[in-house]
Amino acid sequence: MNATLDLVKEGQKAKVINIYGGWGIRQRLSGLGIHPGDTITVKKSAIMQGPILVSVHGNQVALGRGVARKIIVEVAE
Repeated sequence: MNATLDLVKEGQKAKVINIYGGWGIRQRLSGLGIHPGDTITVKKSAIMQGPILVSVHGNQVALGRGVARKIIVEVAE
């Protein structure tokens, strides 16, 4: 099932499929270690507010909801 990262629930793993946005957002996410093909785990996600805490390559990264909405993921069942 494909969704945006902001819709993934706490504790779920997801594979990054695509990143919608321009060069700047892609560069920022690349610097944080988030690329298409990576598997990420949502550690903390408050409903409708605050940043989303994800784990990628052993590092924890906080992403704003606007950025998370630009990341298309395939949720692992």
